[in-house]
Amino acid sequence: MNVIEVKGLGKKYRIGKAEKKSETLVGSIVNGLKQPLENLRKIRSLTRLNDEEDIVWALRDVSFDVKEGEVLGIIGHNGAGKSTLLKILSRITEPSVGEVQIKGRVAALLEVGTGFHPELTGRENVYMNGTILGMRKKEIDRKLDEIVAFSGVEKFLDTPVKFYSSGMRVRLGFSVAAHLEPEILIIDEVLAVGDAEFQRKCLGKMQDVSNNQGRTVLFVSHNMGAVETLCHKAILINRGTLEGIGQTDEIIKQYLTKEIKYFRKKRESSELNFFRSIVLLNHELEETDIFSHTEKIGLEVEIQLAEWSNDLELALSVKNSVQRRIFTKNIQLQEFTQGEGVFCFRVFFEPGYLMAGEYTFMVYINKPRVKAFDLQESICPFTIVDTGSVFSKYGSKMGDIFPPDTEIKLVGIND
Repeated sequence: MNVIEVKGLGKKYRIGKAEKKSETLVGSIVNGLKQPLENLRKIRSLTRLNDEEDIVWALRDVSFDVKEGEVLGIIGHNGAGKSTLLKILSRITEPSVGEVQIKGRVAALLEVGTGFHPELTGRENVYMNGTILGMRKKEIDRKLDEIVAFSGVEKFLDTPVKFYSSGMRVRLGFSVAAHLEPEILIIDEVLAVGDAEFQRKCLGKMQDVSNNQGRTVLFVSHNMGAVETLCHKAILINRGTLEGIGQTDEIIKQYLTKEIKYFRKKRESSELNFFRSIVLLNHELEETDIFSHTEKIGLEVEIQLAEWSNDLELALSVKNSVQRRIFTKNIQLQEFTQGEGVFCFRVFFEPGYLMAGEYTFMVYINKPRVKAFDLQESICPFTIVDTGSVFSKYGSKMGDIFPPDTEIKLVGIND
């Protein structure tokens, strides 16, 4: 039996300018005189149904079904429309077109503190959420100890939620959503706020909710290992449209191999030594900026050398999302060439040194203790997607001390 049916779903937003608030008496008078004209402008704007320049579609023509007891993974890049879809399914916002039919009570955890009143205590928020779900006080009483034990906020249960850290709000929010027996549980990437141990508890609880209690779960995550472990099937959303639906492993593969925006730019420079182009590659020499944790990370670097020196180096550094340098690889150019000209190098970093996350490269041509030519910082952004490594549960990055093994090759310009 289908508990969720989505047909031709679309959500659009009109782009408009925010109204400016008057800060003086004169401003208030002027705005008052202008108000009739502003009202007329707003009425006219509502009639511009064909003015597509003012409209952005967050979702368009999305259709799928979810069966009772099924765990559906929803994956896609940031800004693809996943959160908008969940807000519609949670009845937080209405669709512009299409329809959604849901059978059963829905509990959603879409962002930190969703459904919590900051002035109420943790205990009071538990009872408020249970009441919203249609539960009686006796039912909530029976579940309270289990909720509190799972969340780990016993000491702060009678403290107003506004004093909770983001991690505490997430733990209590998930615990409430998972234990108050909704038929449908909707979980967004918000679990990434919790620590590794709590994330494992959450995944275990979601498996229990689905496998042993027969409830339906919708799960959005960039952790492909968690999606593959937990979800029976998955859908792929890109730029507001449904691009794939099916077996989880096939949709993950489609997501990882999808064409995306690449960094490639032929350059000219007044510097004697400079980079002509820098391209990210996978092991099949395809341009990409997203890698599985099992894949080699390749960088194709084309450089122009007009001033040769035997001690010239090609320096490649990887930085994490907070711009901390993880490792640097220095390539001695004299090992590959002995003079001026245009040269192209392919450098592949072995997998296993970077955990899931966002990274960038810093590159420069270096003459040690003399000059760094054409320093390029924070370029070639790329993403490591963990599809189930043994390190994912530790939540730490490898490679802080030892650089990865590399494969370096000088290639022809047109290879």
